[in-house]
Amino acid sequence: MTPENDQLNKLGIIADFFQFNQLNTNFRTETIAGITTFVTMAYILVVNPDILSKAIFLQNSGDLFGELVIATAISAAFATLIMGIYGNYPFALAPGMGLNAYFTFSVVLKLGISWQIALAAVFVEGLIFIGLTISKIRNQIVNAIPESIKQATTVGIGLFIAYIALINTKIIVANETTTTTLGNLNQPEILVAIAGIIITSGFIARRITGALLWGILATALLSWILGIAPLPQGIVSFPELPTHLFGQAFIGLKSIIKTNIWELITIIFVLIFVDLFDTVGTLTGLGIKTGYFNQTGKSLNLKKAFMADAIGTTFGAVMGTSTVTTYIESASGISEGGRSGFTAVITAILFILSIFFIPLLSAIPSFATAPALLIVGVLMMGSVRNIHWEDPTESISAFLTIIIMPLSYSIADGLAMGLIIYPLLKTFQGKVHETTFTMWLLAIIFILKFVLVGKESLTSN
Repeated sequence: MTPENDQLNKLGIIADFFQFNQLNTNFRTETIAGITTFVTMAYILVVNPDILSKAIFLQNSGDLFGELVIATAISAAFATLIMGIYGNYPFALAPGMGLNAYFTFSVVLKLGISWQIALAAVFVEGLIFIGLTISKIRNQIVNAIPESIKQATTVGIGLFIAYIALINTKIIVANETTTTTLGNLNQPEILVAIAGIIITSGFIARRITGALLWGILATALLSWILGIAPLPQGIVSFPELPTHLFGQAFIGLKSIIKTNIWELITIIFVLIFVDLFDTVGTLTGLGIKTGYFNQTGKSLNLKKAFMADAIGTTFGAVMGTSTVTTYIESASGISEGGRSGFTAVITAILFILSIFFIPLLSAIPSFATAPALLIVGVLMMGSVRNIHWEDPTESISAFLTIIIMPLSYSIADGLAMGLIIYPLLKTFQGKVHETTFTMWLLAIIFILKFVLVGKESLTSN
């Protein structure tokens, strides 16, 4: 057999496995789609380690940014490969925005829980998610939560992420009189961050593929040229394994019994809630775009996509990162014609290759990620249009969910407030039949949580 025939035979095997003919696609289209998806979501390789490194570090050795890059890349690659090979979907996964912020700012920094125990909570969440995917309980939970609370959670997380970006760059600072105010905009780092926001916004306005990634790199480049941040010590290097992160979730499991049970239940519930509904919304939207799912999101193989998400989360926790979830940025590859799991395979391969560029990624200053975080917040705000603002029971509970998240610096508290208020308002409105037993159960759990451990939570901040 000639080399040409051997290559054609291999391409034929790939085409048959990923059902190119049935999905009306081909090798070239799927490859381009995979590259496009990677470029669009590659910003997570910088943003996720930047956020998590504020919570995950060693007392003696300090920063674990490089290891977090590897953990992020490997977790994303592993989960995306499962989605591609097992599910045959062109969807990519990585540690989720919002969930990494919850892990860092709400769980570790606010509640004072160790990052090992927080990883253990993510690991438990993944196992529970696997169980929910196998059973029918997942559908019952999805149906029990009002649509307004689902949409408000997305919006609230978007505001929370944007708020974090503005605070970390000191564009917004603390003030004794007004609580918060504008910072000193004459500072070089702040000026570069603002320039980055403008540049990234321009890329978004021009609909440039990978706008967030290019915005981060442009902001970093500007800081290097102006001497505000040190230049990279290199571009390519052979990566070291994340030895300080790998398996820490198991160590956290041993200490998890020392954690306040109410706080632990709340943490795991919020992780499951946000991941579950984020995945439902993302998979439904992407599925409709590819033609796989109908408008209700029902599909015979939807369970495979959920399973890839759940396994990815469990594996990611072992590697040392927060919850792994399906990325809406996969739509960029789908727009390029990606229809099969081979698109995801290409994206996964590129994630693996990215770990060789840690010297470059590590040199990107923290404030250079602020533009991407701010734009992510803007994109997540789109869900606000899906809230029924004309209905007071919907609008009040949704608004409280949204506003409490950034102001309390807690995704969990915002979600809890919405879940408590919603059934009460429906009862006052005489529409108790529009609530469910599950809704009331969740409301009671959160009320007990606030009453029994509210004071303890405040003292641990």
